[in-house]
Amino acid sequence: MFSGFAIEKVVLIAVIAAILIGPERLPQAAEWLGRTTRRVRDYARGARSRVEEEMGEEMGDVDWKKLDPRQYDPRRIIREALLDDDAPAAATSAPAASAAVPRPRTAPLVAKAFSADEPPPFDDEAT
Repeated sequence: MFSGFAIEKVVLIAVIAAILIGPERLPQAAEWLGRTTRRVRDYARGARSRVEEEMGEEMGDVDWKKLDPRQYDPRRIIREALLDDDAPAAATSAPAASAAVPRPRTAPLVAKAFSADEPPPFDDEAT
């Protein structure tokens, strides 16, 4: 379970804690650490069981490795998005496809100047 390197770290932390806390208060500190560790573990188990309960059967269908945020590389995502061939865009660029589907005309955006007589619209629900 633990490698030799991990055991050395735990022993080193224990020795430093014994020196800093002192031999008189070390038992109380160890007891507090044990209680806190158990409480955190119980909270994590409770949260997991609530998530499983709310998701139901869908919980088994989730691919957790796919959702791991450490796998996302922004450079790769942007590169793939830029190099990705858009099949629908290629199909509409053909002369036959563009003749079959007319493109709607849109009016150019023009900034409208408001005056004291005609104030800009106000949205009461906007935050």
